[in-house]
Amino acid sequence: MMKRTIIYLSLSLISISTFAQQEKVKLDKRLIDLDLVLNQVLHDQKVAGFAVAITEGNKVIYSKGFGYRDFEEQKPVTPNTLFAIGSSSKAFTCALLGLLEKDGQLSLDGKATSYLPDLRFINDDMNNKITVRDLMTHRTGLSRYDYSWYLFNTPNRDSLMQRIKYMEPNVGLREKWQYNNYMFLLQGMIAEKITGKTWEQNIKEKLFIPLAMTRSNTSIYDMQKDSDASLPYTLKNDSLIDRVDYYDISGMGPAGSINSSVNDMAHWLQMWTSGGSYMGNDILPSSYIEQAASAQMVIAGGLPKEHKDIYSASYGLGWMISSYRGHFKVEHGGNIDGFSASVSFFPSDKLGIVVLSNQSNSPVPAIISNTIADRILKINPIDWNAEQNKKKEAAKKKENKNLTAEKEQILNTSPSHQVDSYVGFYDNPIAGIIQVYHKGDSLFSKFGKEHVFLKHFHYDVFEARDIDKKGVIDTAYSEFKFNFSFGNDGKIAGLTIPMDGKSVFFTFRPKAVDLSKEVMDRYVGEYILGGTLIKVYLKGNILVASVPGQTDYETTAIGNHTFKINILTGYNLQFELVNDKAVSLTFKQPNGNFKGVRKK
Repeated sequence: MMKRTIIYLSLSLISISTFAQQEKVKLDKRLIDLDLVLNQVLHDQKVAGFAVAITEGNKVIYSKGFGYRDFEEQKPVTPNTLFAIGSSSKAFTCALLGLLEKDGQLSLDGKATSYLPDLRFINDDMNNKITVRDLMTHRTGLSRYDYSWYLFNTPNRDSLMQRIKYMEPNVGLREKWQYNNYMFLLQGMIAEKITGKTWEQNIKEKLFIPLAMTRSNTSIYDMQKDSDASLPYTLKNDSLIDRVDYYDISGMGPAGSINSSVNDMAHWLQMWTSGGSYMGNDILPSSYIEQAASAQMVIAGGLPKEHKDIYSASYGLGWMISSYRGHFKVEHGGNIDGFSASVSFFPSDKLGIVVLSNQSNSPVPAIISNTIADRILKINPIDWNAEQNKKKEAAKKKENKNLTAEKEQILNTSPSHQVDSYVGFYDNPIAGIIQVYHKGDSLFSKFGKEHVFLKHFHYDVFEARDIDKKGVIDTAYSEFKFNFSFGNDGKIAGLTIPMDGKSVFFTFRPKAVDLSKEVMDRYVGEYILGGTLIKVYLKGNILVASVPGQTDYETTAIGNHTFKINILTGYNLQFELVNDKAVSLTFKQPNGNFKGVRKK
């Protein structure tokens, strides 16, 4: 949904039953009364459920489920319950490349485009200099383009990769750490190209099977078929636990589509704390483990904030690295619709902690992970749950203040065009197509899985209000706005929406017009434009304009003897007819109109 609000239900502690299934191990004295603490987190954070596993050395010392995997049917979470782990999948994808390097099939410092010949960035400097390691460490110079794949989703990885050549860097290569899911898509595709197998097959064969992660999978559809899988939830109005849809992230899978249980993830963590082996079998090279869990790129300054013993922020290979209260910590979180995760380990302490929850953007994994670390590492404990409660209260007060603040709205204005002038398709090569349609005097839009009502805000700016499955329009103010613009001819030229902190322009595409070959023949011929001979011919049912020294431009008919040039935004070809035959053509371009006459 456009505002991506977080969602939950106030329940008394008594009314929430805790369902726990523990492996038959003697309870560590450091974990005495931990269940009570975690029950309090379940209650205070209003989460449907979560599961926790703790590893120390080659042992699992704690493994339990709390709350419900199916809140409506009151089905309990178990240590084997499947959750989507989101971006905690990234370390798995990097590990595949580590294995390929061990086998001599690639170098992490090799050029990315050499392993993916169809990959193109926006300029040759990036094509020639970006390495595989740069992809793994978020240092390509490209900022986040998450709305590009999240709102305009596709399972086709090649299609997603083609969007990258339009992405403009905002800093130089290796100048700044900037999270970018597309770069992890590329890593998965590199593994596919080298092995001839899908990323999903590689993950299963090279990691899941050797690690005995028998419950884990990479498909949201396989997860839904499982008898012990969690449903996804979010928190509505800070109090109501609300069911949401599963999100199919298969196209961007290498960046975050693994589904797993805490029992399975415990095996993954045991491998990392043992230097790359599990149950006596070598899984990852120790040399790769050392690289992946070491700083490769500085995330930020990482100065201590409210807690003076928590500082430093770096990125390894699919892992975030920091100093946690005097201990070296390696961690990665994960968030996708209805799920949040935290997977962490402390190499020097041989400690691993995994927390998986069925709540969007939840603070629960971090709260629990820190709470457990304090206990196991015998650090003076911080009440992380109480801290989060204070943050929620402060955020609520700030939100209430913002709601009462005057919006920057200019009253008593109206749109510049009639409602049907805005109707059509708008596209952007980095993202996809936005459809705008109208019912009566109201405008609506569809793009990806989104369906919104466009409420007039001022001038040609409209708020995007969510429409739920029942067709009910959200009445709350929306900061997500469509800003329509028009050209010198007074016609709608496109719209701008906010995407990842940037204003992104979508070009208006008039509906294509079907023309018969007989009609198209009227435009075929040779035209003289400033001494240059322009040839117009038919290729099948496509009208093509051939310009010497340039490519042949395929066009699409849009009516009124006008054809848009497909590969050039804002460029049209308009013909003038006399006695039902074209006598001239005009190239209508952003920099002016250029007319040519038919050669006699």
